[in-house]
Amino acid sequence: MSEKSFQMKEAMLFSQRMAQLSKALWKAIEKDWQQWIKPYDLNINEHHILWIAYHLKGASISDVAKFGVMHVSTAFNFSKKLEERGLLEFSKKESDKRNTYICLTDKGESVLLDLMKNYQPENHAVFKGVGPLRELYGRFPDMIEMMSVVKHIYGEDFMDIFETSFHHIETEFDEVDGHIVKNKHQEEPV
Repeated sequence: MSEKSFQMKEAMLFSQRMAQLSKALWKAIEKDWQQWIKPYDLNINEHHILWIAYHLKGASISDVAKFGVMHVSTAFNFSKKLEERGLLEFSKKESDKRNTYICLTDKGESVLLDLMKNYQPENHAVFKGVGPLRELYGRFPDMIEMMSVVKHIYGEDFMDIFETSFHHIETEFDEVDGHIVKNKHQEEPV
């Protein structure tokens, strides 16, 4: 039997710190997120599904569940509610009749883009919480260590989708008069 490279006390303290910090941070994030999407009559799962559908451009319900970190039935049920509101469409692929796919409707995309445009960071506790670090270092805190932890829990493909969604924001959106808006060249039909 090989010797452990860590002490049990050290491992337990790390696990408990992560649990307590994650719970406290999630509570603030959840409150900020709910406040942001409330005017659009969306809950967090619905907003997350719209976000995933936008960035994956035709995601399966399984993809939504995986990348939304939710159960498949949760992904399906909330997607169904979004379909009933005209924000998503369900489809099947000729080559894959087993999976159900979702795609944003024009109305769904409009809601998501309006949400982005109306994002107000000064109303978010988490954004305010990083203020002192940003002031001190001139940038937002790095996420590299947390991303590594998540990658080792959920896998490389999870992180690929994570990075793709943020790459889309960096390349497809601009800040105009203090609002996030889709690039003009991105709005033109192909």
